[in-house]
Amino acid sequence: MIGWRTRRGDIAADDARGLRASAPPARSARRIRTACLLVGRAAPVTLLGYVVLMLGAGALPVLIAWLTKGILDGIAGDAAPKTLTQIGVALAVAGMVAGSAPQLTRYLRAELDRSVGLLAQDRLFTAVDRFVGLDRFEDPQFLDRLRLAQQTGGSTPSQVMDGVLGTARTAITVTGFLGSLYLFSPMLAVLVLASAVPMLATEMLLARYRAGMQWRIGPAERREFFYSQLLSTSAAAKEVRLFGTGGHLRGRMLADRRTVNRAKHLNDRRELLAQVGLALVSAVVAGIGLLWAVRSAAAGRITVGEVTVFVAAVAGVQSALATLAAEIARAHHALLMFDHYVAVTTSPPDLPIAPVARPVDQLRRGVELRDVWFRYSPGSPWVLRGVNLRIPAGATLAVVGLNGAGKSTLVKLLCRFHDPTRGQVLWDGVDIREVDPAQLRRRIGAVFQDYMHYDLTAAENIALGDLTALSERGRITAAARTAGIHDVLTALPHGYDTLLSRIFYQESDKQDPSTGVVLSGGQWQRLALARAFLRDRPDLLILDEPSAGLDAAAEDEIHHRLLRYRTGRTSVLISHRLGTLRDADLIVVIADGRVTERGTHDSLIAADGTYRRLFDLQASGYGGTAGSALTTEAR
Repeated sequence: MIGWRTRRGDIAADDARGLRASAPPARSARRIRTACLLVGRAAPVTLLGYVVLMLGAGALPVLIAWLTKGILDGIAGDAAPKTLTQIGVALAVAGMVAGSAPQLTRYLRAELDRSVGLLAQDRLFTAVDRFVGLDRFEDPQFLDRLRLAQQTGGSTPSQVMDGVLGTARTAITVTGFLGSLYLFSPMLAVLVLASAVPMLATEMLLARYRAGMQWRIGPAERREFFYSQLLSTSAAAKEVRLFGTGGHLRGRMLADRRTVNRAKHLNDRRELLAQVGLALVSAVVAGIGLLWAVRSAAAGRITVGEVTVFVAAVAGVQSALATLAAEIARAHHALLMFDHYVAVTTSPPDLPIAPVARPVDQLRRGVELRDVWFRYSPGSPWVLRGVNLRIPAGATLAVVGLNGAGKSTLVKLLCRFHDPTRGQVLWDGVDIREVDPAQLRRRIGAVFQDYMHYDLTAAENIALGDLTALSERGRITAAARTAGIHDVLTALPHGYDTLLSRIFYQESDKQDPSTGVVLSGGQWQRLALARAFLRDRPDLLILDEPSAGLDAAAEDEIHHRLLRYRTGRTSVLISHRLGTLRDADLIVVIADGRVTERGTHDSLIAADGTYRRLFDLQASGYGGTAGSALTTEAR
């Protein structure tokens, strides 16, 4: 027996901890290895050139300082012209390399970013696609982590690699200059090196604060984006203007923006104060070193060339140590952000998968819910409470209930988007947790209450119901005919190849209706039905409010189309239009998560319970009475 429910709380608890605890060195090492392997996999040749260039650049400042010393000492000591020329040529070559290295480094880094970004995005959304159910997509903390993974996943591997290489490069520079400095004054070399300790510690702390801030402001940024969408998209434009809510929504958006800005301001001020303090420490150390060098030169203990090397060494060591601290801090920050990417791409399944999946055969006996209890999280209310239902093969089950009664949750459990907290969903007596979810879903056709509008062509909108039909126009048109949308689609500017959107074109194209059209709500609903009908004879057909957006005539037409299509199929029909449910083999009423009534239309009317009351209310709305509801068809 496999574990029946994966606790979303495990990941949620990890997310809640966020970035409060420092990652152990072993974990950091694993993250660095993962990031470097990702970069190496994305662009191995580019990476090799980048590594050689970065490490070579670390030795250039030291080499240039010593070549400069050789030139100055040679001039002061009357060195041979040939020797001075050779040193000058070497200095010129080193200068050209130093001058061109940053441009070449930027070019290679941009190439790495593009390659790594492509591979990282592919791996991220491959991992997201592996989530079997909906738990992750209903978890705000995980969505924050996913957002950060999308924003930083393509860049942080290169940043981690940059940090590693930058650390190695500056370590080469520091080693060279410290060695040079040690030759002149061991004590001063130790002092300069010691001044780097608070610098490094401060930079690391700032990096952690920065990463923690980005995590904390995630909800506010998400709300700000939500309000900006409401203010700038056509979906909400009508209500925003009719009800005059623009100012209110704008105020909320700006309040969240101010929250984000305030957090960033505090972080920037902290960094400013820390950086100013570090700069003062560096200036004091450099001043001490310069004073010693001037006195030593005046006393004749060192040459002019050695003064140049010494000054370059002090400045070089301080600059390199500051760079080293910044590189380590940047790599540390990148690792903290890379954690979000790794957490998403390595997340365990949101629903348990049977090690050896049982085959999903054609439905012969039926689907059964046996003592099913469900709630969305351990602390939330029960949505379903001990539901027992059986849908015989070939029969139609109609589900009736008020909003929030648990009808749509029932659909999610049948599709195995969630698992019951307790109880079982059986397919011909086999618990659906023991079968492959992908195989199960291939045997299910569904129209959801919140069906999708895809900004694709009409043909693609339908073909997404079964991708094998992308190149089979006959199947697509047959599904459209069944849904009653074929004539509408053929009348479009480019027929089935017309884009059902107006968002992908240049401004000059937007005046041409042939570049894309927008369907009405009822037409979109028929398109969603066609998408469900595309699957050839699904074993289980689920229709959740399939005619809610249609006018009375269209609803009547779709009702009869669905009635013909459902004949002989196992189906679940959910609708608030009770007249469309009369022909179901079994009607159940759900209230407060329980099945409170069950039977045929006639038996439920005779029972004079909730179903009768709801049916009579709708019948009276059409001008009928409670009595007439018993004898007339309600369309």
